[in-house]
Amino acid sequence: MKMSEKYERQRFIAAEGQQPLRVDKFLQSFLENTSRSRIQRLIREGLVWVNHKVVKSNFLVRPQDVVVCLSDDPPREYEIEPEDLPIDVVYEDEEVLVIDKKPGMVVHPGHGNYTGTLVHALAYRFRNLPLRHSMYRHGLVHRIDKDTSGLLVVAKTEKAMAHLSKQFLNHTIDRKYKAFVWGALNDMEGTITNYIGRSNRDRRVMQVLDEYDQNRGKKAVTHYKILERCLYATLIECRLETGRTHQIRVHFQHLGHPLFGDLTYGIRDPFGRYQNMAKYKQFIKNCFATLRRQALHAFHIGFDHPSGRGWVSFDSPLPEDFSSVFEKWKRYTG
Repeated sequence: MKMSEKYERQRFIAAEGQQPLRVDKFLQSFLENTSRSRIQRLIREGLVWVNHKVVKSNFLVRPQDVVVCLSDDPPREYEIEPEDLPIDVVYEDEEVLVIDKKPGMVVHPGHGNYTGTLVHALAYRFRNLPLRHSMYRHGLVHRIDKDTSGLLVVAKTEKAMAHLSKQFLNHTIDRKYKAFVWGALNDMEGTITNYIGRSNRDRRVMQVLDEYDQNRGKKAVTHYKILERCLYATLIECRLETGRTHQIRVHFQHLGHPLFGDLTYGIRDPFGRYQNMAKYKQFIKNCFATLRRQALHAFHIGFDHPSGRGWVSFDSPLPEDFSSVFEKWKRYTG
């Protein structure tokens, strides 16, 4: 079989400091929502090549190795047609781009979202962003959920892509979020550590795994501290040590304090026993009319700049819908 007989889906170049690592473990760090067994099956089917050669799962990836994932199907559904969409650029230089993503915008194409994504907007504005992470993730080294707002860093060069990817792999990127959760947390600060994987009942949903089931998940660590209490709800700051899919949302659901407005991992009103209180009921309706998503905002990102100029960091204020609901709660609870 020749590579030319297949269609390239993803391409990764190992960073200069990459320690020898099995190719299946290497890919698991980059392929979101893909189990190690699925990756091993792709390798057995000859759909993973390193440096233009078919490899086995135990092949050791070393610095500057080129790892390519192939497919038998042409990538029609993921072809990127540039779209002139508004994006909020908070910083830009020759190596990186920092964007403040608005809620409601999908970051990259996927099932049901083949147009109107951040990637389409980037393809319109920048013609030569690196495609190392994926054929349809121009310059992206990480992502945030559609209904989460906040900061994203985008690589503009191959060098920046490798440099930033290594930092994400080593968990040295500084990422902080503000979240508004239901209920009053007991501790002023804490750390949530467990394993997160896909639900067996609904593959679109993530969950904290039981101890006996951890081998099909990934370790997830979230540090948090309370910023302000509002009686029935709490504003918190979260710092991600790892970056698993839906990590903050899943972790606080697991604690019994789901994010305000999160219809996937929470309930609309845990205090429904007060539903006969007309004033409270109207207040909650007004809040949901203002904030039509989960109350989660990526307000800070810091990283070692690829150019060697040292540490840089950026902050983003709470968007209007989030801040408005928080102010409503402060006035309501006194």
